[in-house]
Amino acid sequence: MLNSRMKTILRELMAAQTTLTGKYLANINQVTSRTTREDVKNINAMLSPNGAHVDSVMGKGYQLYIDDSLKFRKYLKTVFAEEVSPDKFVPKSPEERISYLIKRLLLSEGYEKLDDLAMEMYVSKSTIQNDLKHVKQILSGYGIRLESRPNYGLTVRGSELKRRFCAAEYLFDRNEKTGDHLVETHLSSLAKTDLDSIMAIIMKQIENQQITLSDIALNNLLIHIAIAYKRIKSGYHVTLYPADMQSIRDQREYQVAERIVKGVEETFHVSFPPSEIAYIAIHLLGTKMLSQSNDADEVVEQVLDDEMYQLVRIILEKIEAEFNLGISLDKELIMGLGLHLKPAINRYKYGMNVRNPMLKDIKQNYPLAFEAGIIAGVAIEEHTGTKINENEIGYLALHIGAAMERQKLKSGPKRCLIVCASGLGTAKLIYYKLKSRFSREIDVIGTTEYYKLDNRDLDNVDFIVSSIPISEDLPIPVVEVNAILGDNDLKKIRDFVVESKQRVDHYFQKELMFLRESFTSKEEVLEFMHTQLLKKGLVEHSFLEAVYEREEIAPTSFGNLVAVPHPITPKSDTTFLAICTLEKPITWNDKLVQFVCLLCVKKESTEDLQSMYDLLGKIIENAPIVEKLVNVKNYEGFIRVLEK
Repeated sequence: MLNSRMKTILRELMAAQTTLTGKYLANINQVTSRTTREDVKNINAMLSPNGAHVDSVMGKGYQLYIDDSLKFRKYLKTVFAEEVSPDKFVPKSPEERISYLIKRLLLSEGYEKLDDLAMEMYVSKSTIQNDLKHVKQILSGYGIRLESRPNYGLTVRGSELKRRFCAAEYLFDRNEKTGDHLVETHLSSLAKTDLDSIMAIIMKQIENQQITLSDIALNNLLIHIAIAYKRIKSGYHVTLYPADMQSIRDQREYQVAERIVKGVEETFHVSFPPSEIAYIAIHLLGTKMLSQSNDADEVVEQVLDDEMYQLVRIILEKIEAEFNLGISLDKELIMGLGLHLKPAINRYKYGMNVRNPMLKDIKQNYPLAFEAGIIAGVAIEEHTGTKINENEIGYLALHIGAAMERQKLKSGPKRCLIVCASGLGTAKLIYYKLKSRFSREIDVIGTTEYYKLDNRDLDNVDFIVSSIPISEDLPIPVVEVNAILGDNDLKKIRDFVVESKQRVDHYFQKELMFLRESFTSKEEVLEFMHTQLLKKGLVEHSFLEAVYEREEIAPTSFGNLVAVPHPITPKSDTTFLAICTLEKPITWNDKLVQFVCLLCVKKESTEDLQSMYDLLGKIIENAPIVEKLVNVKNYEGFIRVLEK
């Protein structure tokens, strides 16, 4: 019987198509090379009568060879059977069932009948049919087809290599405990310790050379090196990159990239091709070259070949047309997306899917950036024929989210002038209160008495906070407050600063709220809401189809019992939210949902929807609020919960 160390070694050997060093395998299992040699010997003893063997190549390491794939698959089946013997395991959640089905189908020699699978898992046939939709999607990501033949059942079709790669990912459960920090959770298939080592190598070189990188640039560099390392380890040397670019080699950053690569090579026993070094240098240069040179456009064009540059422009134009984010000229974004997409599109060609363990967090914390990522995915598919899945969309969303943050910073804090009736006493009180409460959002540029207001130049002031009524018309808004700022005054100011944070009831309308309904499926809910909106003349007939099209790309169930479905392109003349809460949760793809918020943005919208997305974000991530909202029985109760 294989022990857990041996399973780990077998998984790694199956996923790699090249040799793996003994030291690498020893590292993964946190044991000595001698123990690893012993483990490999035992693995060989079990594999040789079962159609496979592990070769050890002097000075290079170990490689798995499969001599008889049918025999080997039978053997894997027994390994799998040990893990799922009835007393041990019956898959309960949709995720567990999907994973179980993938394993079963990959290991099957012939056809599997639906009824048998349903009996095995103690679920109905229709549940299995639903699960199989996801199975089909996941397998197609590995280049494997799921075929069903009347009277026979289901079988999988695909090259042995692809089956093997998929089996390595799915047969052996990875129980690595990754931390929940942004950096640590980027690549689940790398142990956290590996990511820490790569990060340490990067940090050491960056600090030595005094290069400054923003957090997100650092993350992107870490992800890039980690993915490159996995790709190289699996024997994919993808040349990424326009021929020898002397201008990059001349930069100091190129030497730093060489040192980083050397550190990674020594730690992980892989060797990076030269094109990768130049690529890492670009990551280090990215921001610097763009911020220091006047010919930033030229730099971007020089680094990204023309085809990639054009693709990024098309993507950003689409996002701009849809969401109005004002980021289409952001050079860092253009560079970041271009650098990310080149290898991403290659990864897809080779069927190498990168898991994105941050996906749930990205969807919850950057819903708008994720939607923009979806639009990017659609544009990429239109122009390259490569279908991008939601793991990759998550990474694109990070780049877009960073650009949105930069955009916010650019608009900077609001500049405010304090006006009061008498002397400086009250003005100073207001001044300190604003400083302590809104240090990031408000820049208080001064205080003045009312009678001196005429002489003040108001060009560089965004708004006035005044403790007395101002009757004359001023070119800028005035927020009237009491001299001693109370909670209401602070709320007034906050509402003004956190711009157009329109009142909650602006987004939620009584006649578009359907509470405590008794539907039992996603389809029923969407069908019902579509009918209601059509009756009220709010949407076009193609609305429902467009909602399903969006669901196809990535389900809009975000966890926490919330789903926010919406059409892939706007199908209404106004912006609104329609709500449906359910008596009992329903299954929406792989998550439970009880709070459905149908989101409609008007065509050609130019409104600033950030505050609406912020509000949705707050609901999505706050389980106690959702719990209260699904229990309220009327509109007034709903608004009360939100206003609190």
